[in-house]
Amino acid sequence: MNDTDDRPITFYRLQGCPFCERVARLLEEYDLGYRSRFVEPMHSERDVVKRVAGVRTVPVVVDENTGVTMAESANIVDYLESTYGDGAAASAGGDD
Repeated sequence: MNDTDDRPITFYRLQGCPFCERVARLLEEYDLGYRSRFVEPMHSERDVVKRVAGVRTVPVVVDENTGVTMAESANIVDYLESTYGDGAAASAGGDD
């Protein structure tokens, strides 16, 4: 994905973070437009993440489509699957 400002999902991440990579793979798999914002390696310096999500941990996803801001990779993966993946198709009646 490119790094333009018109993406509806903002993804706060840390270079080399396996939890962040898990979320990135799913965003790519679902072909979702997103903007990566790489954060400071020092936990105490992640003020931008703290302002957005109330935590200093990554990954964090801000989805402008739904108004959801979420931290923790497992929660994000569940959210993406239910909102944009197979779970979304099933809940929308796509299991005909």
